Amino acid sequence: MDPVSVLADPLHKVVGGSTAKVLGEHLGLHTVGDLLHHYPRRYAERGELTRLAELPLDEHVTVVAQVADARMLRFNNGRGQRLEVTLTDGSGRLQLVFFGRGAFAHEKKLLPGSRGMFAGKVSVFNRKLQLAHPDYKLLDAESGRDTVERFAGELLPLYPACRQLSSWQIEQAVGTVLDSWEAMGWEGLADALPASLRESQGLIPLSQALRAVHRPCTWAEVADARARLKWDEAFVLQVALARRRFAEQQLPALPRLARADGLLSAFDARLPFTLTEGQHRVSGEIFEELAGSHPMHRLLQGEVGSGKTMVALRAMLTVVDAGGQAAMLAPTEVLAQQHHRSIVEMMGDLAEAGILGGSEHGTKVVLLTGSMGAAARRQALLDLATGEAGIVIGTHALIEDRVGFFDLGLVVVDEQHRFGVEQRDALRSKGRQPPHLLVMTATPIPRTVAMTVFGDLETSVLDQLPAGRSPIVTHVVPAADKPHFLARAWERVREEVGAGHQAYVVCPRIGDEKDGEKPTKAGHRGGSEGGGEEVADGAEESGEERRPPVAVLELAEQLSGPLAGLRVEVLHGRMHPEAKDDVMRRFAAGEVDVLVATTVIEVGVNVPNATVMVIMDADRFGVSQLHQLRGRVGRGAAAGLCLLVSEMPEASPARARLAAVAQTLDGFELSRIDLEQRREGDVLGQAQSGVRSSLRMLTVIEDEDVIAEARREATAVVAADPTLEAYPELRTALDALLDEEREEYLDKG
Repeated sequence: MDPVSVLADPLHKVVGGSTAKVLGEHLGLHTVGDLLHHYPRRYAERGELTRLAELPLDEHVTVVAQVADARMLRFNNGRGQRLEVTLTDGSGRLQLVFFGRGAFAHEKKLLPGSRGMFAGKVSVFNRKLQLAHPDYKLLDAESGRDTVERFAGELLPLYPACRQLSSWQIEQAVGTVLDSWEAMGWEGLADALPASLRESQGLIPLSQALRAVHRPCTWAEVADARARLKWDEAFVLQVALARRRFAEQQLPALPRLARADGLLSAFDARLPFTLTEGQHRVSGEIFEELAGSHPMHRLLQGEVGSGKTMVALRAMLTVVDAGGQAAMLAPTEVLAQQHHRSIVEMMGDLAEAGILGGSEHGTKVVLLTGSMGAAARRQALLDLATGEAGIVIGTHALIEDRVGFFDLGLVVVDEQHRFGVEQRDALRSKGRQPPHLLVMTATPIPRTVAMTVFGDLETSVLDQLPAGRSPIVTHVVPAADKPHFLARAWERVREEVGAGHQAYVVCPRIGDEKDGEKPTKAGHRGGSEGGGEEVADGAEESGEERRPPVAVLELAEQLSGPLAGLRVEVLHGRMHPEAKDDVMRRFAAGEVDVLVATTVIEVGVNVPNATVMVIMDADRFGVSQLHQLRGRVGRGAAAGLCLLVSEMPEASPARARLAAVAQTLDGFELSRIDLEQRREGDVLGQAQSGVRSSLRMLTVIEDEDVIAEARREATAVVAADPTLEAYPELRTALDALLDEEREEYLDKG
């Protein structure tokens, strides 16, 4: 039998139907290859040989002892069973305990008088030392000390498991697969890495790596296996991305060049400030690609308030100069309206083409959202179809089938992590030819960082703040440990308002009758609107129920005490669009002192007079979202203050996350923290939470050098052989990696 075909064989052929069903339903493992690439999460050593009289608590040990007695106990009215086994070695006694239906199998083996090796972690129950579900091997009369020491020193693979299937059951299934492979030999196993690459990198053969990662004898074997398997993942993925880049370079796009006397020149001449060096540099990079004959595919990474919108606007004006249209996709109506308002203000009469008093160089800038009135919507659609409007800012409404463009030349996606691939692709497909694409983010969520490190996107970085921006100080307010700190936070809000400034108070929940009132699990963000990211993996501090998240409507009423006399208004996503717009207009005009809001103010909102922000239940938000929210203050001459209120205990991971946010304003550093906590997400699929990852061995933060080297190797291979005719094994590996859904994802971009 060809070993290559065995990788694609369904698991039930090797491990049995019931086990295969659980592996497939609960761990997503359906083939022999899936199981072999389900690597151990870590390894445990059974521990030093230890006498029962010298057992250390909470450590892994191996003992050689004799079974003194064994008894089966029942509980829960006979529905549950527990096997208790007492061991002795002459120096002391130790209890073993086994639960569940498997206890009967152990009872038949662990007969009084039998001698064996037993390994596990020492714990205490009812003042007795015990090992729960230990590994063991019974010894016969001929077993010598070398057998015992080999058992004690063996590395135990611990697998990512589930409630329905334990780590040691997965180990048994893997062992069955490995035994079948060993029986038929490893010859012919498709090795995706070219021989020259394996030799230059000093990598072991794939068969040796798979055997060593599941059945290592030494830590050195584990290291060699990991190094080899990381290269497999990095190289095959980089080849997929290199082929995509190669294909994109073959696509045609209309060059979009600015005119010397056009809209961009007129706009630049009116700017009341000087662009930063970074804005000039990044604009140059974008202009160069817009002038090319292939579509731009660029990520604009910049700190909150670094001037990304200005760079994007200048790119849009360049496209309009060249006779095309530009569309900016925003995640919320509040942000779309804010962008539209600020762009029209920046452009002045240049945004009023066709209107009395409009500039001859101008164009129309239209807004398109789902809640617009019928007449305004019809006019906006007409302006886009005829080319009258050169720039459109909108929400998901831009993606609808009825929306047509005269000549769409550039798509700008603001806060790109808020949109799925299909949504971006739907807008890009509205161009006569593939339009240029510019995606922007202030703090990349993990998947974005991963794709950037993997080199899939060309990246521009804005690392300067414009003149006039002020520093932001961030503090964690431990409301549970020190409730008087929260009282002090409201005092600080009063002080800032008393000094002529304004404040935001952000809550995770609205609090109206449509909100779920059920308590949420610790660490989960509850009821937040706006589609932001989930909290970091591992944020759950316990399974205990917490009170519902703080709500906008409830807190606004409660603030009538500590903030009595101040003008307090609310803002959330379920308000009528005209009401939302009215609140934001009055807040921007200084007619509102304190705005109690949900995350609708997360991005794009620009009120320079707002100097303080209080984020309630801050631990329910992700790192990126906290950084975005914080960026709404400190936008003027006065310093900004951000207070992160949390009821989580000081030693919890959630508080550590908040401390990290408080300690740095560096969005790049925060994105790395976020990535370390959440993992990369599925870098080829649509999941961004980190739960589903196509990376099993590789980690973006730790393995950047491997990734960079793999990218160089992959680019060279694809440049020399785009169809990979000379690399059949590599094509096989790509087919396994890129199922239909992910191939489509890569094609869409």
